Formats: sequence, structure tokens, C-alpha cells
Amino acid sequence: MNAPSPQVLVVDDRADSRKLLALRLQQQGCVVVQAESGEQALLFAAQNPPDLVLLDVLMPGMNGFEVCQRLRAMPAMLGVPVVLVTSLDDSEHYVRGLDAGADDFITKPVKPVELRARVRSLLRVKQQFDQIELQRRALEDWSQTLARRVDDKVAEVERLSRLKRFFSPRLAARLVGESNEAGEFGEAAWRSHRREVTVLFADLRGFTSFAERAAPERVMQALAGFHSVMGRLIFDFEGTLERFTGDGMMVFFNDPDPVPDHSGRAVELALAMQREAADMAALWQLEDGPDGLAIGIARGVATLGALGFEARLDYAAIGSVTNLAARLCAEAGAGEVWVSAPVADETNGRWPLRALPPLTLKGFAQPVLAWCLGDAVA
Repeated sequence: MNAPSPQVLVVDDRADSRKLLALRLQQQGCVVVQAESGEQALLFAAQNPPDLVLLDVLMPGMNGFEVCQRLRAMPAMLGVPVVLVTSLDDSEHYVRGLDAGADDFITKPVKPVELRARVRSLLRVKQQFDQIELQRRALEDWSQTLARRVDDKVAEVERLSRLKRFFSPRLAARLVGESNEAGEFGEAAWRSHRREVTVLFADLRGFTSFAERAAPERVMQALAGFHSVMGRLIFDFEGTLERFTGDGMMVFFNDPDPVPDHSGRAVELALAMQREAADMAALWQLEDGPDGLAIGIARGVATLGALGFEARLDYAAIGSVTNLAARLCAEAGAGEVWVSAPVADETNGRWPLRALPPLTLKGFAQPVLAWCLGDAVA
């Protein structure tokens, strides 16, 4: 594609001078716009900035020096060469022209060879200026794009950091758009779905009476230490923390990412939690605090996904499996881990299990078989 012809603005109050310059410039392939006064030249330049200006100095009204100065004040004319065409050849007028912003001078009468050389040279300068300006704008656009990307990434990291205070690291990553092992990301990972999971409920025994007796500051201090230790263990064992419930918590495995042997992982977490809870309970008992931790674990199919409203969402597991884990936790004593039949089947032989009498549990029509994990706090 051929480049557009350069446009030259010729300014002279004398028609014959304008036409002669226009003819010679057209022979060089230029498009010529003629202005008969400084005021008209400023109007043309404002409407359609040229690539070069040939400007007569001695004109009635606004002279060439003033026109040049005003042209230079136009942002679109900063890179446009201005040539003063003058019969004045003293140094004082050259200095004045340079101060006004002129780039070059041509002395009248204009010599065709000199005109061609000056025009050719100055148009090359203008072309280079235009290329540099295009590059500058491209760099500026890229810089702004890069800045937006950096800002977006920083904001994403900040959101992720904040979310990790409320959700597991994997759930926080899903919320800000990182893909999971199934290729789901962002909102897709939060849509309701069904999956087999292992659910763990844990609850501190004797905490309610402790909370009624102790000062509020001491209660919150005990809870903060308990949550800190248990939260670290949950993340270490790659569990999904659904929620803290004061002195208790609910954790599930195998969602949002599949976890191999998720029942075994839940039992391993339960044992680690009991060991830590036993150490904390020994200190709590010095001030008549909680007795220890009770844990219930069940395995089954649950409905999972975002639960709540626009301003506050939780990632929840819902179904009979969560109810069973909660009921087993409620029946277990301090330091005990009770597991459902599917969990016992999956983990049998790896840990000692003691069969419990059939349990009559609220919400379950038939007696429930369960096992107690032996030596939970050993």
C-alpha cells in the first residue's frame, strides 16, 4: 500500500508567490493547501495539520513570526517543520525566527533546487517524527496495558490472600479463577454438584461450661489457639474447611479436588488433631478448661457448591453424610474418633477399630453401625 502524499501548507499574501511554490511542490508529489493570511493558515492547521509549512514573513496583519509562534502552540503542530520564506537576510531576523519556532529558512527569490532539497530533508524529519510518535503511543498503550495487568494481578493476589483467611487455599484459588484438576475455574468450580466425600466433624467437650465461667478474653484466647493449630493441620492434610462453629469445625475431603484415599486422609487428620488437642487440653485443665476433642467421620455422597447470598457465600457440603458425621461427633467422648461403616471398611487393618453397639441417632430411622478408632490420642 502506497504511503499518502505529504501535505504542505503554503502561506503567502501574494497569490503569484503561493501559486509558484504550489506548482513546484506538486511536482515533488506534494498535496498543497494555500492560505493567503496568517489567520487563515492557523485555521487550516487547526482543522487538518499539514506535514510541512512554508510561511512568508512579511504579510499584512499577522506576520510570519507571530503565525509561527502560534502554530508551535498547537499540540498537533509540535512535530511539523516550519520554513520561513523571507527576503530578510540579516541575523536579527534569523534569530527572531528561530525564537518563534522556525526550523529553517528559504530566501526569496526561491531557488527550485534549494526548495526541493529543503522540502525533501524536512519531510524526512517529519516522517521520522511520526514514526517515533507512533512508537511512543504504542509503548504508552502497552505500558498502560501492562500496568492494568499488574494491577489486576496484584488485586488477585490480595483477594487470594484475604480469601485464604476464610477458605482453604484451594477454594480461595478457585474463587479468583485458578483451574482445578478437572479444568474448572472461577464460578464453574462453585456450581452445585454431587460427589462422594468423607466428612469430619470435631467438637471440644466441656467448652460450653468453660465459656460460661471464664473471662471472655480467656475464652477467645483459647479458641484462637485451638483454631490456629487445627487450621494448620487441616491445610496440611489437604482438607476443605467448610466452617468453624465456635468450639467445633466441619472438614471434608475429595472436593473441590479429588483426593486419593480420602477416608484414610480424614482418619490421619483426626489422629493428628487428637494429638494436638490432648496437649492443649492438658494446659486447659489447669484452669478447669475443655476436656478434649471429640471427632466423628462419615463417608457418602453429598451435594456440594456455593451456599449463601451475594454478599456472603460459603462452600458447603449437604446431605445425610454430613448429618451422620455430626451425630457421631456428638456421641463420641473427649479424645475419641468415631467412624461410620464405609469409613471403617475403607480403613480396616490400618488402625485398630472397636465396634460400637448399634446407635440410635436423631434423623436416622434405622440403627447406625459405627466403630471407635482405638488409641486415638496415643
